[in-house]
Amino acid sequence: MPAVTANPLTLPRLPLLSEGDTDWRRVAKVVTAKRHVEGEGFQVRRPFPGIDLSLADPFLLLDHMGAVEYAPGEAKGTPWHPHRGFETVTYIIDGAFQHQDTTGGGGLISDGATQWMTAASGIQHIEQPPPDLVAKGGLFHGVQLWVNLPRAQKWVEPRYQDIEARDVKLLAADDGSSLVRVIAGSLAGYDGPGVTYTPINYLHATVAPGARLTLPWPREFNALVYVLSGRGTAGVEQAGVEEGQLAIFAGSHHKGTGDGLVVRAADLQPQGSAQGWEILVLGGLPIREPVARYGPFVMNTREEIVQAFEDFQAGRMGTIPAAKLPHQTSEDETLGR
Repeated sequence: MPAVTANPLTLPRLPLLSEGDTDWRRVAKVVTAKRHVEGEGFQVRRPFPGIDLSLADPFLLLDHMGAVEYAPGEAKGTPWHPHRGFETVTYIIDGAFQHQDTTGGGGLISDGATQWMTAASGIQHIEQPPPDLVAKGGLFHGVQLWVNLPRAQKWVEPRYQDIEARDVKLLAADDGSSLVRVIAGSLAGYDGPGVTYTPINYLHATVAPGARLTLPWPREFNALVYVLSGRGTAGVEQAGVEEGQLAIFAGSHHKGTGDGLVVRAADLQPQGSAQGWEILVLGGLPIREPVARYGPFVMNTREEIVQAFEDFQAGRMGTIPAAKLPHQTSEDETLGR
């Protein structure tokens, strides 16, 4: 891990932030992901929901799948299922998943690629490990993020984005020690390929052992750091975070809100993280609207949830099977998969 890598010394560098002039965000809390079984029986670690969702707004759910070395016959996926009212973003770090949805989107997503599915007014999809992974087993590691849609966008037409590993914007830390992948959003003027309705940043960073990474951050965005592997600290107060833990930085309603984030990798990393501390850095503009959610639907009112079930049962969320487009992947069913 990870699949998409490069020599940071050859990449554009993030700006050096002034220690005295930067308003550094402080960590509000650290939470440990809980384990859940999803789909046809695969395990995920889920840091949220389970916290006050206003702390994660506009994000609704984060599932960490793996890293796991499947034996032959062990890999599992999800059956066909519907969604409405939000977007699912599936990022595969190692291994592969195949996706098909009722817009015609679909295909294989693997090794650093991302599938971005905007369910919006309603869609059905299926996610499965490819036959080769099922037959032979192998390494699988990925994450799925649910991004809420504002009320005005919940009824737009569904869409699908196929983001190849080569599309991701690669940047280096200011000292050239660490690698940052920008999947969506904008960091120091460098834009990621993901097109979003809700303004967000979605980054995957490999922080070299013992290195410090600082990131300029939009003052109006919240900020979360989730640890995929290894250990380190978040914030100027150096709150410890390790694999499966989420650091939540103070939001816009706290005095500690600032325009810079700082994290530091531990000098000694577990064997599986010898190349560096692997983290996701997430943030977005809070929507601050009522959230009504049940199973695969996230709307603003209970009445809209009832309508979603009625529309699904009436066949108004796409027809199975769908004609196939190129490329895609993963999902959740009970707020989830």
